[in-house]
Amino acid sequence: MTAGATPPAPGAAEAGAPGAAGPRALAWRRRRASAVRFWRQYRTRRAGLAGLAALVLFALVALTAPLTVGSGVAGVTDAPGGPLEAPSGEFPLGTDRFGRDLLGLVVWGSRVSLLVGLLAAVLSVVIGAVVGVTAGHFRGVYATVLMRITDWFLVMPALVLAIALATVMSRSLGTVVLAIGVTSWPTTARLVRAQTLAVESRPYIERARALGGGHWHVMTRHVLPNVMPLVLAQTTLMISSSILAEATLAFLGLGDPTVISWGGLLQDAREAGAVSAGDWWYLLPPGIAIAVVALAFTLCGRAVEAVLDPRLGVTR
Repeated sequence: MTAGATPPAPGAAEAGAPGAAGPRALAWRRRRASAVRFWRQYRTRRAGLAGLAALVLFALVALTAPLTVGSGVAGVTDAPGGPLEAPSGEFPLGTDRFGRDLLGLVVWGSRVSLLVGLLAAVLSVVIGAVVGVTAGHFRGVYATVLMRITDWFLVMPALVLAIALATVMSRSLGTVVLAIGVTSWPTTARLVRAQTLAVESRPYIERARALGGGHWHVMTRHVLPNVMPLVLAQTTLMISSSILAEATLAFLGLGDPTVISWGGLLQDAREAGAVSAGDWWYLLPPGIAIAVVALAFTLCGRAVEAVLDPRLGVTR
């Protein structure tokens, strides 16, 4: 060290050392290790892998739809075929009542159906998680009121409430998402509240409160991380229900008539009399697509549940 140089402050060398970022790096390493463990256990679930493969395939189909079929597939005035043509080499799935290629319509409709199902499921799970965590944490009159509201939503048919909301509001994709999301959260709220009560009965929650941890600290740093596995599994299961609900609303004519979705294709087939006329190619493709996607999400959700909670004993 040269003469007159100021000696470094105590701990300065340690602060600039590579180990200074130790806690953050350690947290990332733990997350990566947890993700690796999760995938290692998930891939032992054959049903879950089959569902994941189907979802990846449908996601690729939906994302590449503008390149494979183009946005003009929904055009009525320039339809390439005749009305209700049976499947052929030119039209593998036949045509609809306007002469449009059904294969292109099913591919393009996957974008709307998957997007609406995902957004509605996320909205439903977010509402249910907030209600469940707060009701389990605060208890008292607040929890009682929330649980009575939850019970009211549970006893009321969710589809009837969704139909009522979709009827009184403007017909758009946002309305469909809102109608499904705000009517299907009670089950998630009940499950999350039960898990919150179990977590808050543990000793480390009492220690956190004794050390001055407030409500927000306890809920976000201790309760929420412990209920997130349940929330994740519930989200994957809710997506399939949301896709079915969207298809039902579209089939009843309550969806956005300006967009193509699988439920909307079934509605068009019903209006065209495809059932009585025996035009099976008009009904089967969108119906099978809805069933396969709903089943795939259910298989993935069950596999996630089994990995996150081995006590469920779900078979492979």
